[in-house]
Amino acid sequence: MKLKYPLLIGTILLLTVMGCEQGFSHSNKEEVIAFYPSSKPCTRWWWFATKIKESDVKHQLDWAKKNNFGGVEIAWVYPLYRYQKMYAKKYNRYYPEDTTAQKWLSPAWSDIVAYTKSYADSIGLACDFTFGSAWPVAGSNIDKEHSTQIYGDSSFNQELTFAWSWPTNQKVINHLDKNAFARFSLPIGNALKSALRGSKSALFTDSWEIKLNATNKIWTPGFDSTFKESFGYNLIPYMESGLDSFPDVRYDYMLHLDEYVTNGFYKPYVEKCKELGAWSRVQCLSSPTDVMTTYSLVDIPETESMLNNPNYSRVVSSSACLASKRLISSETFTCMYGFPSTYLRQEQTADLKMVADAMFAQGVNHHFYHGMPYNPEGSDSIEFFATTYFGPGGSLSPELPAFNSYIGKVSGILQKGKTYSDVAMYIPYEDGVMKGAYPAEKQRVWVWGEYELRYINPPKEVEGYHPLWINRHFLEKAKFKNDKLMVGDAQFSLLYVDVNYMDIRSLKRVLQLAKEGLPICLKQHPKEPGKIKSGVFSDLINQLVSLRNVSKDFQQVIAHSPLIQGDSLPEYWCRIENDGTAYLFLAQWSSKNLKYPVYSGQSFMRASQFKKLTFNLNGQERTLNIEFKPYQSVILKIPREGEVEFVDITFNPKDPIIRKREEQRMHF
Repeated sequence: MKLKYPLLIGTILLLTVMGCEQGFSHSNKEEVIAFYPSSKPCTRWWWFATKIKESDVKHQLDWAKKNNFGGVEIAWVYPLYRYQKMYAKKYNRYYPEDTTAQKWLSPAWSDIVAYTKSYADSIGLACDFTFGSAWPVAGSNIDKEHSTQIYGDSSFNQELTFAWSWPTNQKVINHLDKNAFARFSLPIGNALKSALRGSKSALFTDSWEIKLNATNKIWTPGFDSTFKESFGYNLIPYMESGLDSFPDVRYDYMLHLDEYVTNGFYKPYVEKCKELGAWSRVQCLSSPTDVMTTYSLVDIPETESMLNNPNYSRVVSSSACLASKRLISSETFTCMYGFPSTYLRQEQTADLKMVADAMFAQGVNHHFYHGMPYNPEGSDSIEFFATTYFGPGGSLSPELPAFNSYIGKVSGILQKGKTYSDVAMYIPYEDGVMKGAYPAEKQRVWVWGEYELRYINPPKEVEGYHPLWINRHFLEKAKFKNDKLMVGDAQFSLLYVDVNYMDIRSLKRVLQLAKEGLPICLKQHPKEPGKIKSGVFSDLINQLVSLRNVSKDFQQVIAHSPLIQGDSLPEYWCRIENDGTAYLFLAQWSSKNLKYPVYSGQSFMRASQFKKLTFNLNGQERTLNIEFKPYQSVILKIPREGEVEFVDITFNPKDPIIRKREEQRMHF
């Protein structure tokens, strides 16, 4: 019998052998899932709607392998002539109308996708797939009944206008309705079945990108009746008046919306991936949910930068630690210098390293670059409009193999063991919901509400204690045992609370844990959100503050020294193995407090910086004078006993050319 895809033979054995590159090491033989054949970075691979040929697929995957990529994620997007005016104006390129593309989800489309997966398997590259064409989630089979709806506007319609199927647009699904997701997922799932054989792939879905200002109006039939059952009052008058004037009602609305979106989209998404034999890799960013909980549902929680500031990634990595998820991926370098594609093909490796190091220092340990365009063999003239260019002929090409080797090495080290934990910080989700919209200066493309938690940072007084965020969901799951708050992979010595509002369920749980002996730093007395008050909130606060192990003075309730001490601390992240060995990543100084966008050459560094830092671990205090050489971060290997080892992660990019940041605005 002749096999259609003979390259699949032996793939599983090959990937099992290569799995040792992942970098997981455990002394007690604890089972750890190796999602990818190596810790090398992957890249999003833009497939534009044109005829995809096996020879071109083979050529580009061979190029990716040669340049030290660990895999690809195929993202199906528009035919190039869709943005003809933009490409002509900005890049002086002309793309004629092209109707050669394999029809969306057709047998021919499935065949080329399956070939790509089998060839990637044969050369040891991972191959993931965006679950659908582009983003947000939309389908050609979605009708008005199953599409996104908002209150009070039956004409509302959000269409995906840059899908593979263009000029036929796709309707964005109703994320509150599991039947809408089932309708969307059936054809794409069936079309991908042949490609999901061999090694296990992940199916990816991007961040929530429902139209701006629609989130506080999003709706579905029956929402008002179930709301009244849950909260005891009629929501409709407030929807008519607008929720912006009623923050307490908005809080109740968002709690109910969280439940609908979680049960209507995220849980069905994870179940569908399991049904198809795939991992779920998901960006929950900006979804109208308590995202720490939502991120905990998926196999591989993913963050994003630089359209997002790196600090947001701590939300994702905190959720991963609390849910015992060992891999935290990132869509990295998106519009790094500005939207949509400032300095495209003029990117500088030193700047990329600065951003990647900032992400490592927020807990990221696997990267998906954004991204590599599909180019036929012999061509390198095609690019995606909102990206950093990874491909033949780009400015990064000469340094790319060495840079990818660096990223893979650091990622592998940060995949070892578990995230170190000490101080838990109660995340200000309730504050975000009560505040409503961001001020105008903080709003950007798809950035709208404070509930998104994009700009939160740990307080300075806890920065040396490797603080992680925690929310109500994880507090309810946590146990106080052996003087530690234990949940998932985390063991906390103290809970830090500095919020204006706190859900009464959280307050009750905090009070219970405090009575059991958990030290709590309560910086202020929070208020109760929601329209109908409990009547006991103030009494619970009074009970809490009366306990001896509760204080607004952090130093009064913390019983030990921080992990790191110094006059000024670098951004850092720590992983610790079961034998007590710690790996401490100290990011280069230019990575500290990065904000979007970076300017070209921002990473430039003339000379070493020296920082005297004290490390407290395993009952030992070690003081070291750390040299941060130009462009270099530092990894320390700190055993339970013995000398500290400096792990060699040297990568020397070329000195960057410093260019002033360009502010670029382009509308399509």
